[in-house]
Amino acid sequence: MPDTRYPSLAHWGAFSAVVREGRVVACEPFAADPQPSPLLRAMPGMVHSPLRVARPAVREGWLRHRDRLRGGSSRFVEVDWDTALDLVAGELTRVRTEHGAGGILGGSYGWASAGRYHHARTQVRRFLFSGGGCVDQLSNYSWGAAHFLLPHVIGSHIPVTGKVTQWSSIIDHTRTLIAFGGLPLKNAQITSGGAGDHSMPGWLRQAAQAGIDVVAVSPDRRDAPAIARARWLGVRPNTDTAMMLGMAHTLATEGLHDRAFLARHCTGYERFEAYLLGQSDGTPKSAAWAAAICGLDTHIIQTLARQSAAGRTLITCAWSLQRADHGEQPFWMAITLAAMLGQIGLPGGGIAFAHASMNGAGYPRIDGLPTPEMSTGRNPAGLSIPVARLGDLLACPGQTYDFNGEQRVYPDVRMVYWAGGNPFHHHQDLNRLAALWQRPETVVVHEPWWTPVARHADIVLPATTTFERNDIGGSSRDRFLFAMHRAIAPVGGARNDVDIFGDLAARLGHEAHFREGRDESAWLRHLYDQTRSGAAAVGVTLPEFEAFWAKGHVELPLPQHEFVLFENFRRDPEAHPLATPSGRIEITSQAVAQFGYADCPAHPTWIEPLEWLGAVAAGRHPLHLVSSQPADKLHSQYDPGTVSSDIRIQGRTRLRMHPGDAAQRRLASGDLVRVFNDRGATIAAVVADESVREGVVILPTGAWFDPAGDGTLDRHGNPNVLTRDAGTSRLAQGSSAMSTLVEVERWVGEVPAVGVFEPPQILVV
Repeated sequence: MPDTRYPSLAHWGAFSAVVREGRVVACEPFAADPQPSPLLRAMPGMVHSPLRVARPAVREGWLRHRDRLRGGSSRFVEVDWDTALDLVAGELTRVRTEHGAGGILGGSYGWASAGRYHHARTQVRRFLFSGGGCVDQLSNYSWGAAHFLLPHVIGSHIPVTGKVTQWSSIIDHTRTLIAFGGLPLKNAQITSGGAGDHSMPGWLRQAAQAGIDVVAVSPDRRDAPAIARARWLGVRPNTDTAMMLGMAHTLATEGLHDRAFLARHCTGYERFEAYLLGQSDGTPKSAAWAAAICGLDTHIIQTLARQSAAGRTLITCAWSLQRADHGEQPFWMAITLAAMLGQIGLPGGGIAFAHASMNGAGYPRIDGLPTPEMSTGRNPAGLSIPVARLGDLLACPGQTYDFNGEQRVYPDVRMVYWAGGNPFHHHQDLNRLAALWQRPETVVVHEPWWTPVARHADIVLPATTTFERNDIGGSSRDRFLFAMHRAIAPVGGARNDVDIFGDLAARLGHEAHFREGRDESAWLRHLYDQTRSGAAAVGVTLPEFEAFWAKGHVELPLPQHEFVLFENFRRDPEAHPLATPSGRIEITSQAVAQFGYADCPAHPTWIEPLEWLGAVAAGRHPLHLVSSQPADKLHSQYDPGTVSSDIRIQGRTRLRMHPGDAAQRRLASGDLVRVFNDRGATIAAVVADESVREGVVILPTGAWFDPAGDGTLDRHGNPNVLTRDAGTSRLAQGSSAMSTLVEVERWVGEVPAVGVFEPPQILVV
């Protein structure tokens, strides 16, 4: 029987699923993709993995005694679908009746599927909203601090999602590209909603050919890609704000700043300048002052400032900068530095975000051209928390907290309903989270695999993968829309999230509200037709649905005009004001000033992180941990797969550290080590690497959480047992994972086996 191919899409690329005798045997990259991601290789094995959740399962202790002893060693009892759905519906009814909508947390994360219909975060919210509401989660771990800061400064968070000055404009006009956080190519594999064109390597080659001086500011030399001929400035982690202040001081004291731009397009520069020059606090933020903080030579900071003023310069920031203590400050300071240079709104100049954080940022795209999008509807409860405050929600019901100028109260959550995503990957201080996870009365999870969050659930409902359903996908940062054809029948007893929620809604009396009278086929046609209508409004003609579905994709036309961020605002700020109170760039924000937050003042400020290489505590835990995004998976997805397993050492995640730091601890590449601080410990494998700045260790995220029996040690190399669970500031309450100090020592004694890749014990009754 010949192989059959079905077009589909993942966040790391478009592909065709090759099916032989009912099994996915390969994923062939999309023919138009110039640089397909190797992550496609991990997918076939995971579809048919022994880690698939075969049938609905209920944790034995919860089923028999309603206990809350959730953990990786729990035993589960398989039940039929009707029994499982009756249990879930009963719990939803009980909690709503006894505690209201505030008793239910709707948990999810947006990277579960590239498809826009079978998008778990959308569907769990639609279901819970249509049934009366829930406690929702605001923003994300990726750029949560920027999400809430940028509207105060530039009127919108949209630029951080990738709608920034196009690469073609950079190639033609930029002379110096300063990338704070670097330009790591591993991040260019991924884009939310999928990618048909992995374009960043090509743009970086063109940048090198154009003679652009690419400067990568990062503690990791690998963030300075050789294809761009980038030069590396190995800054101390969390000190980018100080470096930018040192550059700004050079501009101000040497008269290199653009006073005309600051006067017409900005507000509050004078107050900031008083701080910069030390007039308000007695400390000039000179290049020498900055050099002592960030670990660079004074001359390097001064020279880079002068070079930036001498030609067209673009400053771009990776998302990682704002995932740190006071993470709002580097983004605010980068905007201020770009404003002082006076090039915001010019081709190839000014400020940008996300070029280093995912594929497609700065990709040419017709303004206003839509992509398929499924609405969640309105949350009638009006309840939400910043996503990174999950632990505090569980720890502090009824407690007041500050957030973006408001005082809020944490609801008293009794039930967690999670579909899509893995909080035991995304969240910080996982030992704390695991303890707090015992507090809800019921935890329900939809999962295709026995992931850490499934192992910490009471009721697990087996969900389909992309291969087992039809969908439609596309990203606002890509030039294709994709049909996603079902390639195989659902594995085991798996069902898609929409049908699970539909059957629950029928039991609870709101099926019509949830389904809106459409099945899967009708919804896909509806979403495509909406996109087609929106495209027509901006002059783009898309084929009829049948033609699109048969071909498997449609290519979108490129714009005739290059997009330059803030171009219209620069040309006429009165006619095209920003959505800030002043209509201008707010270097000093009166709104933020009125909040009165010491941890996020009225203008960009250097505030020492609680944990960094300049802290007193560095004597006890003297290494700064950088928990970067992995190159071998997306977050924790497909961690058991071949791409991830092929690069492990003795089954553990690689910990990169400078050879000098390794030698000081008598470590060599391949040694297993204990990485630890007061919050926890994990086992990793050392790789001595001169590309890592001294005093820094790099342990990527994504290893499935695998606590040992006593719950204090992760056996697998998960850095989030070490990171601090605290908000960036009271303004944004984002993740501060990048502000973490640790120590590393050789592992002594018997090495505990990794257990998370073995399914839990299943009881059949």
